[in-house]
Amino acid sequence: MLPNPQTLPQVVASAHHFQFTMWKVIGFCGALMFTSRWVVQMYYTRRLKRVVMPVAFWWLSVLGSALQLAYFIFGKNDSVGIIANFFPTFVAVYNLMIELKRKRRLRQGLLEEDL
Repeated sequence: MLPNPQTLPQVVASAHHFQFTMWKVIGFCGALMFTSRWVVQMYYTRRLKRVVMPVAFWWLSVLGSALQLAYFIFGKNDSVGIIANFFPTFVAVYNLMIELKRKRRLRQGLLEEDL
């Protein structure tokens, strides 16, 4: 289905009236962090020649999700965005806690490094 040619001026007009707010900057930073985690993951996978999820991936996930969640709660008040970002934030925090606990046990000599 082709777009209606009459909607193009509306799109251009809405882009012309775009305004940066503090909450939009926070939301964009969160989106950038959340997306950049895949670049980090790909870098480590290529470098180590095996699939890995580095700790930086989980930190970027936590920070990016938290910033987007703040944007959707306080800046936009959008229930769909809140729900869409709550679960990834929870999962990222959980995985980061597991990884930090594993590293602490490795330092204490309670675990051997995975091969």
